[in-house]
Amino acid sequence: MEIITNQRFRQTLKYIRALFFISLIMSIFFMMGWVSVLIYAKIQGPPPLAVPQSTVYYSADGQVIGESSQGQTRYWVELQEISPDLINATISIEDRRFFEHNGFDYKRIAGAAIADIKAMAKVQGASTISQQYARNLFLEHDKTWKRKVLEALYTLRLEINYSKEQILEGYLNTIYYGHGAYGIEAAANFYFNKQAKDLTLSEATMLAGIPKGPSSYSPLTNFEQAKLRQKLILQSMVQNKLLSSEEAAIAEAVPLSFYAKFDNKHQDIAPYFQDAVKQVLRSLTTITDRTIQMGGLKVYTTLDPKVQQIVEEKIASTIDPKSEIQAAVMVTDPSTGHVKALVGGRDYSISQFNRATQAKRQPGSTFKPFLYYSAIEQGFTPSTQLRSEYTTFRFGEKEELTYSPSNFNDYYANDTITLAQAIALSDNVFAVKTHLSLGQQALIDTSRRIGISGKLPEVPSLALGTSTVKMIDMVNAYGILANGGKRIEPTFIQKIVNHHGEIIYENKVHKEQILDKDAAFVTTHMMTGMFDEKLNDYTKVTGRTIKDKLTRVYAGKSGTTSTDSWMIGYSPNLVTGVWIGYDRDHTLDLAAEKRYAKTIWADIMEEALKEEPVQAFKPTSGVVGVYVNPHNGLLATEACPVARLTYYLRGSEPDEYCTDHLPHQYNNEGPPIQIDIVPEDEGWIDKLMKWISP
Repeated sequence: MEIITNQRFRQTLKYIRALFFISLIMSIFFMMGWVSVLIYAKIQGPPPLAVPQSTVYYSADGQVIGESSQGQTRYWVELQEISPDLINATISIEDRRFFEHNGFDYKRIAGAAIADIKAMAKVQGASTISQQYARNLFLEHDKTWKRKVLEALYTLRLEINYSKEQILEGYLNTIYYGHGAYGIEAAANFYFNKQAKDLTLSEATMLAGIPKGPSSYSPLTNFEQAKLRQKLILQSMVQNKLLSSEEAAIAEAVPLSFYAKFDNKHQDIAPYFQDAVKQVLRSLTTITDRTIQMGGLKVYTTLDPKVQQIVEEKIASTIDPKSEIQAAVMVTDPSTGHVKALVGGRDYSISQFNRATQAKRQPGSTFKPFLYYSAIEQGFTPSTQLRSEYTTFRFGEKEELTYSPSNFNDYYANDTITLAQAIALSDNVFAVKTHLSLGQQALIDTSRRIGISGKLPEVPSLALGTSTVKMIDMVNAYGILANGGKRIEPTFIQKIVNHHGEIIYENKVHKEQILDKDAAFVTTHMMTGMFDEKLNDYTKVTGRTIKDKLTRVYAGKSGTTSTDSWMIGYSPNLVTGVWIGYDRDHTLDLAAEKRYAKTIWADIMEEALKEEPVQAFKPTSGVVGVYVNPHNGLLATEACPVARLTYYLRGSEPDEYCTDHLPHQYNNEGPPIQIDIVPEDEGWIDKLMKWISP
């Protein structure tokens, strides 16, 4: 019996030794595995904490004008910008030992396992805030062993490489609070129309309960369950000595009022402009579509909300609301190219097609300033004379083709007129004669230099704007004339800041002198003539209908085709282009429709500049201003009934005096010497131009 007992003892001892060594080996392997996991987590380095966030768009004055959401609204706020009550409530209910564990709460895991075994079902969770953040940030929410392993690895990487405060900040900015609100800032905005830092204790404890089950604990869909969850959170805060029982009772009893919507009123600001901004963003190769939509970018644009509002109001108040006619307007700063306002159609909710940046339409006579700039550059002057009469032009290699342009209402001078008159009266015959005399390539070359894209064929009618163009190109080209011939590009974005606050793009204005500054000024001054009735001849200047609206010097040109009505013009610091027409090539038959563009343009310019000091176009050093008889372009005398201050490239100004109105004996003896003539009917344009001329 004693022998059997000894054998059993030795055998038991043998098992104990085997078990000890097996346990030791397993412990060593476990430790090696754990160390390996830690080393792996350290080698992998810190995982990126960037999460999908709404991209926000700002106007030039810092006002929020829009944001991207795709049904999800996300913002990122720093931990110190979150209510302490919300932080305490979240930690108390989700992970009260958050600041003590290393990412895994083993005591809680054991308790959850025992509870599950007793209930024979999954009844209690044990995920820490770090684990939940890892799951939300990097992983799908499928319930597989692979996902659990990856979750553990990501959790370790978070804990090893980031502070508890950074993890908590990331978690609170990532967690889902229901109704499309991701992160506590979006939730505070949606539920209570306030920022996360301003949440009260009652509001904070209500929100802290939602992430457990947004569909079950949203106070908007299940208020009773939400209140029970809030009560549980308040009790846990009392147990964790974060609140007194009295404070918890008061917070539970406070009635809550829910806002239940995102404050997206800014989404209605300049939708066509916002679309153009997003198109520019896509052209920046370093920014992907996903980053644009949910990268948490802050996009600072060039939009001036005041000018944008003026544009929208003038369109709405001018055009018959019952009309189906469309409109497009673009306003820029000629010194920088900054787009200050943009309208691509009358109703964005009906049509998102942007007629300012996408449509190609015939510009009509608004194309003529580019022709006359080319003419000035090649030796024409404002006094150059050509006959205005019905003419049939022959062109082609063998002159086998013919073209017979007509003036508005078939009016012709049947006499000579000056170049200054031709642009003010919009004489088509004069324009085609000029185009052909320069050589048709001259207008094409100038148009390309100033950024006109699209097909520009060598045909006589190109001088009359028969090739289709984009408004954005036309307005920018006028801006180049306005700034003295410097190349600029239409600019919608000033800078882009990523979710870390780093500037990842900043627009820098690059200016290059591409036109002769003196010829550009002479062209600009000729374009002021459309508002000056001293240039009236066989017909009246094209800007006469809006002249009385204007209180300062403008340069501009209108243009009309059977389907399009344009007005583009500028002051020294503002360019505005207006297009009116139908989308489906309907003709403009009503007289009122043909007046819309000029009226809207004049009203926008005057309203946008009313608080600005009056500025005139400053003559360049290479030009000289003299008074001429506008009907023949010769130097005016005291006998001339009309005299107009006109600018020329220095050395090209006329040197002959007008003798048409002198007594007969002076005609025989030659013109008298004329010094500093000031005509009695001198207009405000002449007075201002004379005042600033050297």
